[in-house]
Amino acid sequence: MDLEVVPALTIPERELGWRFSRSSGPGGQHVNTSDSRVELFWNVAESTTLSDDQRMRLLARLAKRLVDGVITVTASERRSQVRNRELALAKLAGLVAAGLAPDAAPRRPTKPTRGSGRRHLAAKQQRSATKRQRQRPSAE
Repeated sequence: MDLEVVPALTIPERELGWRFSRSSGPGGQHVNTSDSRVELFWNVAESTTLSDDQRMRLLARLAKRLVDGVITVTASERRSQVRNRELALAKLAGLVAAGLAPDAAPRRPTKPTRGSGRRHLAAKQQRSATKRQRQRPSAE
């Protein structure tokens, strides 16, 4: 079961590793007897499916989540191991897709329009007048 991250990138199943353990999530007494918690890990640094540019981008952007070049995702939200596997695959695909997404266009600074400046000043004057009316009258 290969993981399709984006149409241009599919992670083969042989590069994905699974680990299962007992979950503390929903399931009542069921969680005491079954390994429904799922850990999915993928070695970004040694992956053969990534180009050098993709690898460098992922290593830089996901640096906080990587341990020795390996990204690990856990899922224990569901009672079933199969559902948790699906969740873990979706989480990994989302992380990798976000890491490979192009940078956002830089913001072009703009000046406020003359009309918005007038409206801003008018609103400030209105607030000032309201607060002046709320004050106690002077002793005179």
